[in-house]
Amino acid sequence: MIKNKALLGILFFLSSLFSAYSCSAEKQSDPENSKTKTARVVGYLSSGNFDKMNSIQFCKLTHLNIAFANPDKNGNLIFNGDLDSLIKYVKSVNPTIIISISLAGGVISEEQASNWSFLIDKPENRPGLIQNIISFVELHDLNGVDVDLEWNAVTSGYSGFIIELKKSLAEHKKLLTAALPNNTRFENINSAALNAFDFINVMAYDSTGPWTPNNPGQHSSFDFAKEGIDFWHKLQNVPSDKITLGVPFYGYNFTYPDATSSTYAQIIEAGTQFADQDELGKIYYNGRPTIAKKVTLASENTGGIMIWELAQDSFNEYSLLDLIHKTFTTLKVKTTGLCGN
Repeated sequence: MIKNKALLGILFFLSSLFSAYSCSAEKQSDPENSKTKTARVVGYLSSGNFDKMNSIQFCKLTHLNIAFANPDKNGNLIFNGDLDSLIKYVKSVNPTIIISISLAGGVISEEQASNWSFLIDKPENRPGLIQNIISFVELHDLNGVDVDLEWNAVTSGYSGFIIELKKSLAEHKKLLTAALPNNTRFENINSAALNAFDFINVMAYDSTGPWTPNNPGQHSSFDFAKEGIDFWHKLQNVPSDKITLGVPFYGYNFTYPDATSSTYAQIIEAGTQFADQDELGKIYYNGRPTIAKKVTLASENTGGIMIWELAQDSFNEYSLLDLIHKTFTTLKVKTTGLCGN
């Protein structure tokens, strides 16, 4: 009897060992489990372009930033657009997408800039503004807040505001991100504020533009992108996975003295061959090869790719969003896990 028990014990041990080995082997051979590297794909959509939402493949985005909301002088957020309808549609296409409201913007009015300064530079005004932001996020069932205050709008109260906003958002399990220039850190962003962001969207574009009409050329080169990554990671000590590399879906046209912008879609309409170039006459942009090269760069050195702006894409076989999605997939980097990724 004792011998039989001992034999059964040995057989049970061997069976368990074989079972564990089989499960381990299955996991190793499972293509889904082998795809361990992940990246985010963050896209901005302007309120003026909601009419194009049915053309955008939201299944290829991990994050959507809706631009822009600004406070009135009392700290109430003002947003122009049917936010709830957009969110409902986007989540029907991609239930796991993370949607944030983006605040401020690169171009704000004097009144808006004055409101921001009044609300964040005076510590006693911040709690009311932050409560209004939290209420806005919860009312529209959003996942977080993206702060896009830039240049002169990054006033003395910026860091205090960010730190306090982070505390409130964290209590509600919401995300906090920021759009920041390619290789400039505003002096009013202290280390605590920089560390408060879950990740930063590096605007690796606009090295030149209509504001410098006498300096025509590429505004978003591959080298410029590398400089931005190095600046934030090596000089500002931001961890690689908290950096998102921004790419443009637009270019600048320096043909005439008053330089203007052109969307990628408009450029491709002039000829599909231009999808694989970076310039057309005196129009400078990012074509498919450069975007693909930047995706590879991002996959090796950052947490992902950010896009300004989704509605500027060409919604056909020359789509840059589709290219980003396919490039990450080819690199065996998981983004959304949808649409073939």
